[in-house]
Amino acid sequence: MNWLMTQIRKEEWSPYVAGALLGIVGILTVVVAHQLLGASGGFENLAAYIGKVISPNNVYFGFMMKPEITYPVILLVGIFFGGMLGSLSSGTFKFRTMDSEQWKSAYGKQTWKRWLLLFVGGIVVEFAAGIAGGCTSGLAISGGMLLAPAAFLFIGGMFASGIGTALLVYGKKY
Repeated sequence: MNWLMTQIRKEEWSPYVAGALLGIVGILTVVVAHQLLGASGGFENLAAYIGKVISPNNVYFGFMMKPEITYPVILLVGIFFGGMLGSLSSGTFKFRTMDSEQWKSAYGKQTWKRWLLLFVGGIVVEFAAGIAGGCTSGLAISGGMLLAPAAFLFIGGMFASGIGTALLVYGKKY
């Protein structure tokens, strides 16, 4: 039992252990809950509450993405509290304002600029996930677990675009 608690309290886990545990969680999610891992639908369900207030007759929020508490919404809550529990157990919990030196050197010392960039980036990513029909976790993790060819194409494209974006954003600084 001491060994397990020591492992849980580590700041960084072995990627092999974390990957194996993620695989087990993915399989258990399918077997027990009859669902796949994917979080973007949860954001859309939550945003639908606001959308329905702004435009009550909107067809999308009325029929396609209804404002309701769904499995992806519960998954989002679990991800949030699981991440918080992990940081608390490793002793690394802290409130951040994206104050790392890498962010400051790339975008300046103004916190509001970094937060605005993160907010706009989040909107773009969520919009793209809606167009694609799923998010990274839904397609790459669940699709890869099911050996869907589209998942492997997506993973390759994600890494290629990530490298290109890093070069575009950071140049040769890093």
